[in-house]
Amino acid sequence: MSYTYKGQVFSFTSPVKSISVNKLNIVVTDKAGSKLFEFSDLNDSKSFLAAVYQA
Repeated sequence: MSYTYKGQVFSFTSPVKSISVNKLNIVVTDKAGSKLFEFSDLNDSKSFLAAVYQA
């Protein structure tokens, strides 16, 4: 699945094993490993989480 934020594409593969959240930083662990996603706005990070949960 991919998510676009301010022109940058973030992608991860299913299945997602774990998600760690610390306000504007989100770490998604999938079968390929861990990836850090950094956001500058709380609403953007919440939108990203909503997209991850739908995957």
